[in-house]
Amino acid sequence: MLYHSQSRDITMALTGESLITRSLSPFKEEGFLKIVDMLRNADVSFTDAEMLFHDYEGPPGIEHVGTWMRAEPRLIGELKWAGIDIAATAMNHCYDYGETGVMVNIENLDDYGMPHAGTGANLALARAPAYLDTPKGRVALLAACDHLQVPGGEAVNQRPDMKGKPGVNFIHAEEVFIVDQATMNELRRISEKMGWEQAKTSRRQGRWPQEKWADTDEIFYFGASRRIVSPKFRVGDVFGTTTVLDQEDLNQNLKWVRDARRMADWVMYSFHCGYHGATSEEPADHQIELAHAVIDGGADVFIGHGLHRDQGIEIYRGKPIFYSIGDFILQNDTVLYQPADAYTMYGLDCEATPADFYDARSGKQTRGTDVILANWQSIVAITEWEAGHLRTIELHPIDLGIGLPMGQRGWPVMAQGAVAQEILERFQRMSKPFGTTIEIADGIGVISVS
Repeated sequence: MLYHSQSRDITMALTGESLITRSLSPFKEEGFLKIVDMLRNADVSFTDAEMLFHDYEGPPGIEHVGTWMRAEPRLIGELKWAGIDIAATAMNHCYDYGETGVMVNIENLDDYGMPHAGTGANLALARAPAYLDTPKGRVALLAACDHLQVPGGEAVNQRPDMKGKPGVNFIHAEEVFIVDQATMNELRRISEKMGWEQAKTSRRQGRWPQEKWADTDEIFYFGASRRIVSPKFRVGDVFGTTTVLDQEDLNQNLKWVRDARRMADWVMYSFHCGYHGATSEEPADHQIELAHAVIDGGADVFIGHGLHRDQGIEIYRGKPIFYSIGDFILQNDTVLYQPADAYTMYGLDCEATPADFYDARSGKQTRGTDVILANWQSIVAITEWEAGHLRTIELHPIDLGIGLPMGQRGWPVMAQGAVAQEILERFQRMSKPFGTTIEIADGIGVISVS
């Protein structure tokens, strides 16, 4: 062979969400350094960078529930020190500091030589792949998101006569509520009596000519006339909720997947999902549809995240789908500063300190993320490919230190004993509905692909 990449062998290390606000290189725990070695020894190591790297060059966006994400740009170098090679930037906090935050984050990632995908100066750039050259071949990464903390974060395309808008590669997902026929009849009656039906007709004929929101015999949009998009109902046998993809968003993302397939040896697709299925352990219907579609379109691996917890693994057409890999680094309680709106939300005045805010938000570690065990346990997935075929996936369980003080937690350490077993058995349970068998041995989960 002329080139090593012709072997079609590669090792990929996949991690979840990196909410990094502190250095990694000072830590010397054996279980942490083992993770670093795994990432460095892989041919390509991925993370979801759920942090904006900037120095507060722009003002914060409007009030939202949560943390305004920010980390020192130098911490990009810490991720690289730990072995991370490529990162997704499509996530719900991408617009926490508006357009300036989007663009400065991109500039800092570029300055540190970290390939990234999912945000851009316009929609085409946000959808376009990032590329990484490795001895085992060229790797492409595409990334998208379906929810935002701050409205307006979607990237917008350019026109010949107008600039585009910076933002995220946003895939619209629509919730659909399933009801029986009797309930649907009553919803239609209420809408008629309230005068909403006449208003909807006028809206479609006048200012809002979106035919995709038109009612049909099976689909009905229920809501007041001032709403552009009303709750969507569908007739079914049982009550429930599903989620559906915007088909134009899907088609445009698949266009770029096919482009990456021609331009690279390996294609990774990252999706930051804000929805789940019937339970938080189950993926949303639209995420399953998207994962299958991008694999059909040419992607080699689908990496989901966004809910800060793990979900199951599916092997689809010989390719791995990780519906959600949870937190890899969880340090959103040591973001240096928060805007005034964050303090006001918890009844704090201008004399309050950042630690006051984090204590108020968590009830001094008695509620929210601080007490959700699944947020503090996850895996690093090592995928081994031979001659272009997936052979094995190793699941290495990690522990982020739930319950410890803010200064003593949040970076990954190899889970041990009962904690490791708990994590891996959870993956067994979540992956079983997809026909995936996970064997557990010596504290590691193994998926063998024939």
